[in-house]
Amino acid sequence: MHTLNLGILAHVDAGKTSLTERLLYTAGVIDEIGSVDDGSTRTDSLALERQRGITIKSAVVSFTLGDVAVNLIDTPGHPDFIAEVERVLNVLDGAVLVVSAVEGVQAQTRVLMRTLQRLRIPTLIFVNKLDRRGAQDERILRGIAEKLTPAAVAMGAVRGLGTRSPRFTPYGATDVAFTDRLAELLAEHDEALLAAYVEDTPALSYRRLRGELAAQTGRALVHPVFFGSAITGAGLAALSAGITELLPAAEGDAEGPAAGTVFKVERGPAGEKIAYVRMFSGAVRTRELLPFRRPGAARHDAGKVTAISVFDQGSAPRRPSVTAGQIGKLRGLGEIRIGDTVGVSETVPETQRAPARQHFAPPTLETVVSPARPADKRALHLALNRLAEQDPLIGLRQDEIRGEISVSLYGEVQKEVIQATLAQEFGVDVVFRESTTLCVERPLSSGAAFEIIDKDPNPFLATVGLRVDPAPVGAGSDFRLEVELGSMPYSFIKAVEETVRQTLRQGLYGWQVEDCTVTMTHSGYWARQSHAHGVFDKSMSSTSGDFRHLTPLVLMSALRQAGTQVYEPLHRFRLEIPADTLGPLSPVLARLHAVVRAPETRGTACLLEGEIPAARVHELGRRLPGLTRGEGVVECVFDRYQPVRGAIPTRPRTDRDPLHRKEYLLQVVRRVAGRRDDA
Repeated sequence: MHTLNLGILAHVDAGKTSLTERLLYTAGVIDEIGSVDDGSTRTDSLALERQRGITIKSAVVSFTLGDVAVNLIDTPGHPDFIAEVERVLNVLDGAVLVVSAVEGVQAQTRVLMRTLQRLRIPTLIFVNKLDRRGAQDERILRGIAEKLTPAAVAMGAVRGLGTRSPRFTPYGATDVAFTDRLAELLAEHDEALLAAYVEDTPALSYRRLRGELAAQTGRALVHPVFFGSAITGAGLAALSAGITELLPAAEGDAEGPAAGTVFKVERGPAGEKIAYVRMFSGAVRTRELLPFRRPGAARHDAGKVTAISVFDQGSAPRRPSVTAGQIGKLRGLGEIRIGDTVGVSETVPETQRAPARQHFAPPTLETVVSPARPADKRALHLALNRLAEQDPLIGLRQDEIRGEISVSLYGEVQKEVIQATLAQEFGVDVVFRESTTLCVERPLSSGAAFEIIDKDPNPFLATVGLRVDPAPVGAGSDFRLEVELGSMPYSFIKAVEETVRQTLRQGLYGWQVEDCTVTMTHSGYWARQSHAHGVFDKSMSSTSGDFRHLTPLVLMSALRQAGTQVYEPLHRFRLEIPADTLGPLSPVLARLHAVVRAPETRGTACLLEGEIPAARVHELGRRLPGLTRGEGVVECVFDRYQPVRGAIPTRPRTDRDPLHRKEYLLQVVRRVAGRRDDA
């Protein structure tokens, strides 16, 4: 039996979780279809998910379609929880992108499709909600072609749109218009098929077309489109057949070296860590010592696997091992984190390793969170760290000067969910300050600095030289070496790298520094020394602490020489408003610094698209109902960063600014010199 790791992705409310329920029911895993509204679905198991009727955490459930064992991963559709989708993408063999037949292609749908195409994940498109009033097929197909991909082909005809009993009839060999469209689309990617299509030879059989369709879908070149209703079950048989026929099964050598990726971490009833791992090769067995490594790290950690559960036909029973292609839950790895590779990371396909940079935009909001009761301060810190294990993009920021904790956010709904989670799961009531926009800094040019050991004003027993260079937009930050790897102990080089990454969180203006390369150009240390009587003398021997203290000073000096530019996040928006409200709304959009394209009128409605600074999105949402009689609908999604115009916003530092530590350094110099004199 083959295994297929399948993701279900969609814009919020497109019917993704309902589709999951229908697939489970069709496969016989559940006896009754759950309801999102009633909070009875199989994959929305969290109390908050049931209360709100939305998916917050990704969930795995398994079932069988013919001879294919499907591990289905249901993901959140709300943009505030895009981080859950981010992690799932690295473990998928294929995906089903759900589009509403009523709302059509929405903002999040486009974001998801662009990412699926960039990662070349084979994707089927399922147009859901044919039973809803206002459902359309031709308009949706045009929207898919224009906004998602022109390489899409409808796989059947729709009847009974907008009724309680819609029908989807798959096309076959006798549907000439379909076979012509299929041949034309497939021939664009295959010269032999193109020649046969032009010559109209008998070699271009329907069987050959279907085989080539499966091959090109598997290479993410074309995207078959199915129609149906998750509520009524219409079209589900055709979609299920398409999943098994057109999406490629998991590959991997079960006898090879163990290799997999962690895409989710949760805590069990006793507080133990449970890591969700997709295996790409080999097997992991209970009681074995398993190495794991974080992205970019040069060395492995290791832990003993105490228990394994493998997803199988709707449950996750205990098993002695988890093998290539399967998804398992591993216990016993206390230090493991989301994104880690287990076993031999080089065996994990390059496209499916945890990425050095994110697939989606980072959070663009930040808020300070405080306990309602001052006595809960420590409990809050522990609880937030637990949440950060499950969602690394929460991005905790500890302000040592003010004694405050900040968290990064995608939106206000995420803030409400964090607040409810802290209260329900950890018993900590919290209050949030108003969210503020997160900017980033990028280097303007190159800059370099160095400090030599035992030369004033360097008070530390370390030599560190660093060069900062701009990198392409979206490249993130990278650390490189121009010194010999063996020029000093690895622990010292690791200390420099870790400190560089930590220091880049607060640039010249206090914002995260992005899109840069930091290169270590100088290194030096004093080896471990002792007095004649054999007692270790720390004042004469370099330690990792010397490098951790010196690195921020050198890096900030290099950044100051390079200079940085502050960028603010820019969102792309789509507004649907009554046409007669365009006049009052236009000056408001101008005051919010929105750039609007030419409006498009559709009967009594008006469609506006454009760009708006992220800092103004909340105000737009707040003012829209009053300006449009409550009929206006807005969709916003992060687009890019743009240079800040006017006054440069600064972010309060959470540590002692390395650029303003002169007096501190002189005190340390005198202290070190005094120790040497005493010696």
